[in-house]
Amino acid sequence: MFITFEGVDYSGKSTQARMLSEKLKKDGYEVLVLREPGGTEIGEKIRQILLDSKNSNLTDAAELFLFSASRSQLVEQVIKPALRNGNIVICDRFFDSTTAYQGYGRGVPIEVINILNGFATNGLLPDITFLIDIPILEIEKRMRLSNASKDRMESNDNGFYRRVREGFLEIAKLERRFRIIDGLKTMEEINELIYNEVTKNLNLRRTV
Repeated sequence: MFITFEGVDYSGKSTQARMLSEKLKKDGYEVLVLREPGGTEIGEKIRQILLDSKNSNLTDAAELFLFSASRSQLVEQVIKPALRNGNIVICDRFFDSTTAYQGYGRGVPIEVINILNGFATNGLLPDITFLIDIPILEIEKRMRLSNASKDRMESNDNGFYRRVREGFLEIAKLERRFRIIDGLKTMEEINELIYNEVTKNLNLRRTV
């Protein structure tokens, strides 16, 4: 099973990906947790370029191609082999983030992004995608409370994040694999909702 987590920065998706992994491992499943960009030696080098705040002059096209390059490497080198071995793969961001951030956020034509997404993944789709949704005011609040320094992608303005959030919600309307989760619930409540949905799908697979 291939599970992805999506959402704007500070939504808590990375925490939820980790919490789900820990529960599934306790249940006896082989679980691999990955992140985008990254997950491979090449991908991690690309990640450094993309997130380095010194690279503020990176063009929208260059940004898009770098994300796609990292994803292609991750899919072929890690995700597909793990799925063939019967592992559960959990990925913190996948191509929906590119559609939301570079498409809705930056304004890159969606049709261009769709072509690149399909090429980079060779048609691989998640089985379930969890969108941890939080309102813009909550994003602002969590940014203020965060002690960590902002990377290049986290240094965008509120208008950008508003477009990205709206993009995620639009994508979720079109894709049946999406489950929209209220990110204002407690971590434990969110984890329980996600875990129940995943185990339900795993049980259905056993009966097929």
